[in-house]
Amino acid sequence: MIEKRQDMNASRAPAVEGNILEVRDLTVHFVTEDETVQAVSNISITLKKGEILGLVGETGAGKTTTALAILNLVPVPPGVVKSGSIRVCGKDVLNAPVRELEQIRGSDVSMIFQDPMTSLNPVFTVGDQIAESVMMHDKCSKAEAWERAEEMLELVGIPRERAYEYPHQFSGGMKQRVVIAIALSCNPKLLLADEPTTALDVTIQAQVLDLMCDLKEKFDTSMIFITHDLGIIAEICDRVAVMYAGRIIEEGTLEEIFNHTKHPYTEGLFNSLPNIEDRTAKLRPIPGLMPDPTKLPKGCAFAPRCPYARPECIETPQEPKYFSDTHFALCSAYSEPGFRIDREEV
Repeated sequence: MIEKRQDMNASRAPAVEGNILEVRDLTVHFVTEDETVQAVSNISITLKKGEILGLVGETGAGKTTTALAILNLVPVPPGVVKSGSIRVCGKDVLNAPVRELEQIRGSDVSMIFQDPMTSLNPVFTVGDQIAESVMMHDKCSKAEAWERAEEMLELVGIPRERAYEYPHQFSGGMKQRVVIAIALSCNPKLLLADEPTTALDVTIQAQVLDLMCDLKEKFDTSMIFITHDLGIIAEICDRVAVMYAGRIIEEGTLEEIFNHTKHPYTEGLFNSLPNIEDRTAKLRPIPGLMPDPTKLPKGCAFAPRCPYARPECIETPQEPKYFSDTHFALCSAYSEPGFRIDREEV
């Protein structure tokens, strides 16, 4: 069985009624004169207070575009939100006026971007950059904002005296801590973390994950954790959504996804992991590549790589098959009586 931080389970507050995040039928395209990239296709996400949702998938699956859409930061042009709705704390993000949108970002939802090396402005001190975020969203003086900046640095394990230093004076792990401090400076109800440990070595990765879990518990913040690392997902997430070619192809609780896998792509992700009990076992990578997002098939985009695929899979639109109130997969193979994927529990 999967193991999870026991201290997290013991202290986590139960989710309250009402959703912090509601994404309904979101479709995002990037349109140029020559082609249209179907980055996100008809996805829906809900998140309650205090929940952590893991958004997992290969590079190019649409994970970061989804996060940018939640902030209404899809670059226009060429990005276009073709359809759908997004509500954060009940507020309509896609149709909010600019002034209201600026308040939503930071106060209601913040994002930790993927690369801490490029997320900070090199010509301003880290204290100035945190204080600027505070002053944008809270009515306070510069002195009060600076005091808040120093408190946030201490909260993420950095001495307050270092608020006067510049980003180049910090290591990669320390820069990521500063980025987290900026994201949390206004106590957002929703935190979007876009592969925040990718650029860090494994020791610093563990420290940053511990820090994020501690801060999440302290502020009771909901979180979407974007990653391709199933180990991280198992350690900190409550629910998991697996993305492929712009669609969520399987979603469920952590236990359902890890121990009752239903989609062949999710099966392939687990099968491609090293076997720590058998060092001689060969890796089993998923054959082929993700399809061209400008030429997606009518049916299942994973069909050309799927060991269970039938000819009609490519032409037939996939409908969700529900296995419980919380678990579904986009796979037409379950229309066949008795079809199942055999995986050992992990």
